[in-house]
Amino acid sequence: MRALVIQHDHVSPPGPIAERLEERLFDVVAHQVVPEERFATPDVEPDFPDVAEFDLAVVMGAPWSAYDVERVGSWVLPELDLLRRADAAEVPVLGICFGGQLLAMAHGGLVERAPEAEIGWVGIQTDHETLVPRGPWFQWHHDRWSLPPGAREVARNAVSSQAFVLRRNLAVQFHPELTTAMLHGWLENGGDRDAIAAGRDPALLLAQTRDQEPAALARAAALVDAFLDTV
Repeated sequence: MRALVIQHDHVSPPGPIAERLEERLFDVVAHQVVPEERFATPDVEPDFPDVAEFDLAVVMGAPWSAYDVERVGSWVLPELDLLRRADAAEVPVLGICFGGQLLAMAHGGLVERAPEAEIGWVGIQTDHETLVPRGPWFQWHHDRWSLPPGAREVARNAVSSQAFVLRRNLAVQFHPELTTAMLHGWLENGGDRDAIAAGRDPALLLAQTRDQEPAALARAAALVDAFLDTV
């Protein structure tokens, strides 16, 4: 079995998500959209694989807004088409944060600025604890989605919808893949300024992530299992 992972930048790898897929006997193929040297100018021309050649796809997060067509439309618009082709071919898709927002947009929902940024470890309300546990999950987003037609919301909080299922697609707004090392990468590539502007202490975020990481890794594995076995 083969899993396609669409990684949008050099500091947002699938981490424990890919590790759990490999433990479940998937051959994980990673495709990075924006190379490190284009991080500041991300309007690259895409070269996506044929999603129909895979048994599932995982679409990762990104530091850009899904609706910022001027900066990332060169590859976001083709990626939206890829997600529609995956749905038509019944290829399951797990969308994480930005990837979840793309799933919403691809199938008729909207993505817009949230009333406030969510950065840090946050609990959520869930209707399906075995599919999407209540967390806490790590959040880092300024945008939120509106549900696409036919989607079933399964988790939420006061700021935004946190998870939905649509056919064989699962979108989550949080970052189950986050590790302490990954957060270091985000902070070193502009995230520290973003966190401070939102009133968050980068050092405290790192300390909390080190404390949360063992339990968070277990929740990430459970989320992958539930996606494979339920969605």
